[in-house]
Amino acid sequence: MTRSKINQIIKESIQFFEKMNFMLPPFAHFSKNDWVENISRYKEILDLQLGWDITDFGHDNFEEEGLLLFTLRNGRLGDSVYSKSYAEKIMIVQENQYTPMHYHWVKMEDIINRGGGNLLIKFYMADENDQFSPENIVLSIDGSETVITAGETVSLKPGESVTIPRKVFHTFWGEEGKGPVLVGEVSMVNDDSSDNNFFKAVGRFPKIEENEQPYRLIGSDYSHILAMESWS
Repeated sequence: MTRSKINQIIKESIQFFEKMNFMLPPFAHFSKNDWVENISRYKEILDLQLGWDITDFGHDNFEEEGLLLFTLRNGRLGDSVYSKSYAEKIMIVQENQYTPMHYHWVKMEDIINRGGGNLLIKFYMADENDQFSPENIVLSIDGSETVITAGETVSLKPGESVTIPRKVFHTFWGEEGKGPVLVGEVSMVNDDSSDNNFFKAVGRFPKIEENEQPYRLIGSDYSHILAMESWS
């Protein structure tokens, strides 16, 4: 992805968050220089890569396969310094914008439609060969035990949520004609570097073509700040 594309997505996302009355923390609005001047004060944010996160899953087609995320809090398994056992994200899912089929080995998560359009999620159990199982799936949808068939799609309207157990494949997207969706995620500790098992191999973090200065840093930019590298 180009840096200009990332900048555009972040600017549009800030407008959507404001429209939905979802207030981001102050560090969401830090410039590159703000981060450099506050390395020690905000080390937790940098170490855990909280904040802006954009992925095109390696296909350079963000509108059809991509996701805008903002990680609000997280911990790190086995780390006494960052001992939180929970994580929280807020995401924006556009109409017909897919997050590829995947499951998590460790993380259980609640996916919550916080407003906007409808969120569609398709599910399969994983079998012993990491393929789609024909088994039915038992889900908790807003505390109601619900049995769905393999490959069934659940529609979450604003306010609704689903708990996704470990090793349950899922893909999600915004329903056409209903508008973008503000999606919350409350989960166990999140580790995107090792706890995502995609059905088809994808890239999780974008390769960035630096064609202009960053408007806001994304998590993968923080290593530059922590290494105190100078950016031109």
